[in-house]
Amino acid sequence: MADNVQCKICKTSSVKLFTILVLKTHEVTYFKCPACEFIQTEEPFWLEQAYSSAITSLDIGLISRNLEFVPITSTIIKSFVNKNGKFIDYGGGYGLLVRMMRDEGFDFYRQDIHCENLFAKNFDITDLTGTNKFEMLFAFEVMEHLVDPVQEIKKMLEYSDTILFSTTLQPENGNVLDWWYLAPETGQHISLFSKKSLHVIAQNLGLNFETQGVYHLFSKNKIDSRLFLKCFDKKYQTELNNKSKNPPSLLVPDFNKISGNKIKI
Repeated sequence: MADNVQCKICKTSSVKLFTILVLKTHEVTYFKCPACEFIQTEEPFWLEQAYSSAITSLDIGLISRNLEFVPITSTIIKSFVNKNGKFIDYGGGYGLLVRMMRDEGFDFYRQDIHCENLFAKNFDITDLTGTNKFEMLFAFEVMEHLVDPVQEIKKMLEYSDTILFSTTLQPENGNVLDWWYLAPETGQHISLFSKKSLHVIAQNLGLNFETQGVYHLFSKNKIDSRLFLKCFDKKYQTELNNKSKNPPSLLVPDFNKISGNKIKI
């Protein structure tokens, strides 16, 4: 294995950081870019094995994470875009967030090439006809899985001009080897970002960028930084919800659409 590879973010020569055991089977080398700080693995030849189960058994935080996403997502929508528009959960897994957001009244659709849609059947992007342009795209816990983050973000921008995503940034102390988010047991986290690497992506793609630390926003539109950070304050979430009610829940209309019934509540 070479000691240098080209950084997938800024094309600088990235240097060998360490080699560790992935999936308890493969010796895998990780590289860090000295320019933008992006960490990437060697070309991930083990992904078929890693995604034999799209949602790893170690992801025991799946439900609690989605419960956290709902108020943040609805607050971001009502603060920045038209709440009556269409939205996409990119890499939406089992469709849990899509179903929860539709229950809340937001017209959400799911995209995922790896995972079966269990909770939001009939609401994949492939179920839509016409132009698939969305008010906002959400990509929660997706970026760290991407083989080529820049190319994938370009694909996301074909769906929406604004992307809210979550990914945990590299530890400030630089101790990546002991970092829980490295998750070599799963073999799925192959792209690890710093604030600087996200800034470089935004700059290279002509996007505005803001970060809360775990949640990050890319947009072709100007971002009100103070408003973005307020969206994560529970008091602001409550105040905004009192001023701007959610659209009517889609639970009953969705049931009627799928079943062919005409239930009214």
